[in-house]
Amino acid sequence: MGKSDFLSPKAIANRIKSKGLQKLRWYCQMCQKQCRDENGFKCHCMSESHQRQLLLASENPQQFMDYFSEEFRNDFLELLRRRFGTKRVHNNIVYNEYISHREHIHMNATQWETLTDFTKWLGREGLCKVDETPKGWYIQYIDRDPETIRRQQEQERKKKQDLDDEEKTAKFIEQQVRRGLEGKELEMPVYTELNRENEEEKGNYFLMDEKKVRSAVETPSYFSSSVLGQNALKMVEGAVKRKEAAHSSGQSKEKKKKSALDEIMELEEEKKRTSRRDYWLQPEIIVKIVTKKLGEKYHKKKAVVKEVIDKYTAVVKVIDSGDKLKLDQTHLETVIPAPGKKVMVLNGGYRGNEGILESINEKKFSVTITIDSGPLKGRRVEDIQYEDVSKLA
Repeated sequence: MGKSDFLSPKAIANRIKSKGLQKLRWYCQMCQKQCRDENGFKCHCMSESHQRQLLLASENPQQFMDYFSEEFRNDFLELLRRRFGTKRVHNNIVYNEYISHREHIHMNATQWETLTDFTKWLGREGLCKVDETPKGWYIQYIDRDPETIRRQQEQERKKKQDLDDEEKTAKFIEQQVRRGLEGKELEMPVYTELNRENEEEKGNYFLMDEKKVRSAVETPSYFSSSVLGQNALKMVEGAVKRKEAAHSSGQSKEKKKKSALDEIMELEEEKKRTSRRDYWLQPEIIVKIVTKKLGEKYHKKKAVVKEVIDKYTAVVKVIDSGDKLKLDQTHLETVIPAPGKKVMVLNGGYRGNEGILESINEKKFSVTITIDSGPLKGRRVEDIQYEDVSKLA
């Protein structure tokens, strides 16, 4: 077996060495060639191909340096975002993981001479939060994705809206309590002391129904010989007049002011109808895969949500094939079953409640359900949008 044989130990060792990382000082970024020792690097620098690359670079050296710097920065930030997210991490840990890839852009070909200079530059440009500690420099990626920023703003807006609603409710309850106390003070009866003019005279008290009082007013002679006298007659007439005036304004009496409890309940109902979230995934519901990125095999296929991750991502199991996929909620849509089937409310004030589908309104793209679990069992809810309800597995 010759020395140059493909299966010789030396040839195998050479191939193993060529796959691994070599010393940085023996790497030529222009030619993208890694040399194994100083002699090999010297021979490469004297080669004709290397000299041609140098001539090309000498024509516009800044262009090549800008290109390598941009590639290095993009690859480094992509690794930081994908691997560590927005966690605070030591810059050397990220750099060691970055250079573990054999075909990475070397830092000696960029505008930064050291990793510390590159870290400081990231902080000045606002791409990362950097801080220096006795153990070295730490970096934290700043996620400026428009979708992430929109979600954060939406969450902050909803928190502020919830706080405003609570404050409004508290103020409304306070006003109702104050109004009720003022009304009670106005309606408080005035008690007077009962004085008897003649101590030997006995007091007579009559309990009369409304018919007798009316007849008494219509025929005043009924009281002419009564024990009540003129003062009692005036009191009865005043009472009847007040009752007739109240009867004449029947509509205003029928439309009584709503009590504080009724108005609070209406506010809670309105809050339930308007409280929505930008996430809707729930375990054990049936959804439909609408993305085409997975191919026609899974497009328009129904699946069961097995697990919800970070509110916006779900692990689903395809009903036909049994395959498990990890998908974002934007790649899924709800499934509306036939009337009589069980569904779950995914958004709004009744979120998380299970119910029975009663009817489907195709013109309004809404459904009517009857809740069959929890404290709201038996309540009938109308005009729930298609995207707020889905079939239960």
